[in-house]
This record gives sequence, structure tokens and C-alpha cells, in this order.
Amino acid sequence: MDAAKPQQQQEEEQERKASMETKTVMVFSSEEEADSSSEEEAGEPVQNHRGWKAMPYVIGNETFEKLGTIGTISNMLVYLTTVYHMQSVSAATLLNVFSGTSNLATVAGAFVSDTYLGRYTTLAAATISSFIGMVILTLTAALHSLHPPSCNPKGGEQCQGPSGGQLAALLASFFFLIVGAGGIRPCNLAFGADQFDPRTADGRRGIASFFNWYYFTFTVAMMLSATVIIYLQSNVNWALGLAVPAALMGASCAVFFMGTRLYVRVRPEGSPFTSFAQVLVAAARKRHLPLPETTTQLFDPPHRSKLVSKLAYTDQFTCLDKAAVLAPKDALRADGKTSADPWRLCTVQQVEEVKCLARIIPVWSSGIVYFLVLTQLSTYTVLQAAQTDRRLGNSGFQIPQGSFVVFNMLTLTLWIPLYDRVLVPALRRVTGREGGISLLHRIGVGFVLSVVTMAVAAAVEHERRRRSAPMSCFWLVPQQVVAGFAEAFASIGQTEFYYRQFPENMRSVAGALYFLGFALASYASGLMVMVVHRATGWLAQDLDEGRVDLFYLVTGAMAAVNLVYFVACARWYRFKKTDDDAAGAGDIDLHEKASANSAPV
Repeated sequence: MDAAKPQQQQEEEQERKASMETKTVMVFSSEEEADSSSEEEAGEPVQNHRGWKAMPYVIGNETFEKLGTIGTISNMLVYLTTVYHMQSVSAATLLNVFSGTSNLATVAGAFVSDTYLGRYTTLAAATISSFIGMVILTLTAALHSLHPPSCNPKGGEQCQGPSGGQLAALLASFFFLIVGAGGIRPCNLAFGADQFDPRTADGRRGIASFFNWYYFTFTVAMMLSATVIIYLQSNVNWALGLAVPAALMGASCAVFFMGTRLYVRVRPEGSPFTSFAQVLVAAARKRHLPLPETTTQLFDPPHRSKLVSKLAYTDQFTCLDKAAVLAPKDALRADGKTSADPWRLCTVQQVEEVKCLARIIPVWSSGIVYFLVLTQLSTYTVLQAAQTDRRLGNSGFQIPQGSFVVFNMLTLTLWIPLYDRVLVPALRRVTGREGGISLLHRIGVGFVLSVVTMAVAAAVEHERRRRSAPMSCFWLVPQQVVAGFAEAFASIGQTEFYYRQFPENMRSVAGALYFLGFALASYASGLMVMVVHRATGWLAQDLDEGRVDLFYLVTGAMAAVNLVYFVACARWYRFKKTDDDAAGAGDIDLHEKASANSAPV
């Protein structure tokens, strides 16, 4: 009996410990559930960010997608002129419209993604659409009934153009490719960044690394497309040369869906386009009201969002401030912090977001002419290459005429690490800017190089016309190298500029705005080609009978005038400011921290 008591006491003590552990677990569980429920009530559900575990599928999808579409599109001018027997001017115009519509579709893609579908669903549908487009395009080359019969124009044979049905099949493939581009381009970078938790240091480092890997795979895919795939298209046959990209696009679909269970899917939060419209409508309704004497009289409720920074008030575009004027007719909800009618009364935050867009538009508009330069150069470099000696040494191998863009991408690939690791630190010590030079300075350097690009291209074309025998194709390399430097400064500078200067909830708009500039440049390029050809005859089918060198000089003169316009816009521009960083966000100047309202030079 006495021996059994200690054992019984030990068992009772163990039961008490187990009971206490159970209660402790229940307390912790209830606290976690409370935290989770509070986050869900705030509209911010907990996400399981897998980070780099999801990257093989995200980056794999991007790589295969670029391999499948970029090389094909860059060589499409050759396909239209040799297989569909289109005139070079007609083919260039069609491709400009196709490129412009593809980039214009990104605005619709950003709106649908942010408002209704979310980035995952938008990317899934767009990837499938691109695959369908590539399959149809492959069939136009593989099936004889879907393209005109072959001919030998050099032998004096008259070539037959495409029939209505053949042209309809080609345009159907373009339609699906446009839908795919409209969904993929504004969402791919943001979707990759969604996989990392921006609230942690590891997540922020992961986002930065993802951007580096994205641009690296982009340039590698571009070079492979411009060499291997274009070689298959130009030197083997078009059916195989298009089937390989179509298969790669199919692989892109497969890789994307394989990672579905790992992806973080950020639900759509509503498009900022609606907020833009509300500010414009409210300001128009109150256009007759006087502006308040102080900004404290504007409707500026406490900022609740943890993801979007509170923008500081700016005194530009003060006419928009009337949207935030609290008039007697304006009603608030019961909490006193929300407008009952957002189409009559908007917050200062909404107004400042529209001001961000209004300030960026002049700078953005200057980029249209820069993109026009790139478009004209990429189109007519292909036609120039066709009339040069493209033999590699004494071998019989000929460099495909659509492959010269590889020198552009090779320049980018080699220059970007050198710029980031060597030039930026050196400039930082001189200028005091974290980026070495401001983003507007970087864009401006690219615009200067775009003028130089056109001057070099005109000089090379003049030399080609002067010679009686075909000159070496490597004369075209300098203009591609200078264009690559211009792109390293202007294109990447614009992408970073839009990303940093827009509020966090408008990042998809930033991506769409970049591609919208490309779209308008493509349309303008097509219009310019038609007008110049009809007015001067410089853009003849045979370049020896035309004056492409003068066309390049006209384009270079437009780029020079655009440079002056950009400088004026840059001097007027004010960088985005937040309440937490009154010195200006995004383009950090260590000397500007003492002056909040100083404009960059």
C-alpha cells in the first residue's frame, strides 16, 4: 500500500502536467486563430509564400514563352515576304500594327487582371492563347493550302499573293498571340514577385534576385531565338522553324501548370483605373468651387493600407484637388472616414495617385519617339542584311538576316553587369546618388544614343549603296551595338522609373504604360512608313532603288527634337514623395534629402 502511493502521486502529477500543456497549446492555438481572423477581417489573408521553390516553374514558363515567341516575331518580316509574298512595305505595316496591338492589349490585360481574374488566371489563359496562336502559325507554313505556292522571283517568275482564306488563317494566329501578349506582359513580373513575402528581409532579397534572373533569362532566350530558331526557319524550312517554337510554347504551358500547387495567388483588389475616373469626375463636378486656403481642409482620412505608402501632398495640378474638397452636399458614412459617394468626394491619396500619373505622362510621351527609332531600325536592318554578304568566312554558311538582333542583346548582356558593378559605384562617389545617376539621367543618355544609332545606320546604308559589290554584313553590327547601349540606358531606365514612381497598387499600370508606349510607336512607325513611301519613294522593295539612308536621317532628326522635349520634361518633373520619405521615393539622391521639392536636372 505504502509503495503504491508514490507511484499514484507520480501518475497524478504527470496528468496535471499533461493537462497544463494541453491548456497552453489551446491558448496558443486560440491566439493564432485570433491573429488569423483579424488578418482576414482586414482583407489580408495569410499567404504561404514558397519563394524560390516556385521559381523553377515561374522562370521556366517565362524562358520557354520567350523562346517560343520572340524569335518567331523578330523573323516574321522574312516569313511574310518570302512565304506569303507580301511587299516589304505591306509586311512592315502589318507587323507594326500587330506589334502595336499586342502592346496596346496590355492595358486591357492589366485591367482584367486587377479587377476580375487575378494574375494567376490571367497568365494561365494568356499562356494557352499564345500556344494556340503558335500552333495556327505553324500550320500556315506546314499546310500548303494555308500559304501561297512557292515561286522564284529572282528568276523573273511572278509570285502569287495570299488568298482571303490564307490571310484569315495568318490573322487568326496573330489574334491569339495578341491575346496572349496582353495577359502575359503586364502580369509576369508581378506574378513572380508575388511568390516572395515582401514583409521579410529574405523575401525582399528574393524579389530583387528574381528581377535579375528574369532579365538574364530574357536576354539568353532572345539570343537563342535570334540564332538557333531563326536558323531553322531560314536555312532548314519554315514548318520546322515554327514547330519548334510552338512546342516550346506548349512546354511553357506545361511548366506553368506544374507549379500551380506552389503559387501564391493574390486576389484582385480592384483596378486603379476606376479610382482615376472617380477623381476626374469629382474634380469636374466641383470645378466651380474655390480651392481651400490650406490643405488641412481637404478630405484626408487616416491611411489604413499596410502595403501602399501614404503619398505626401504636392502643389502640382491643383485643379485635381477639388475632388477632395468637402462640400456641403458631400456625405460621409457612419464611420466618418469614408465617402458615401466616391464619384463626388475622393481622398487626398486618390488625388495624389492621379497626379503621379499626370506627372509621368510627359516623360512617357517622349519615350514613344525612342521606341519608334527601335522599331524602324529592327525592321530595316533585316532588309539591309538581305542585300549584304552574309557568308561566314570561306564556308558556305550564311547568317540569317533576322539574326542581327543578337548583337543588340549581346551588348545588353555584357554591359549591364559592368554598369551595375563598376560604373555605378564610381559615379556614386562623384554624384552622391545611390544609383550613380538619376533615372531621368539614365533615360536621357539612352535618348542621346538613339540619335547616334540613327546617324550610324544612315552612314552604313550610304556606304552600302556606294559600293558596287555586296559589302560584308558585319557593317551592320555597329548600329546594333549602339542600339543595345541605348536600350540598356533608356528601356531599362524607363521600366525602373515607372515601377518606382507609381504607388504600390499601380504597378500593373506601370507595366502596361511601358508597353502602351511601344504600341503607339508601332502604329506611328507603320504610318510613317506609308507616308514616307508614298511621298518620296525612299522605301522601295529593292533597297538599292530607294533611299533608306535618308529615311534613317529623318528618323534621327525626330529623335533629336524628342531629346530636347525630354530634357524640358525632366527638368519640370518632381519625384514621388511619401509621408515617410519626404525627400522623394524611388530615385534616391543623397544630396536631395535636404530639399524635398527640388526638381531633378
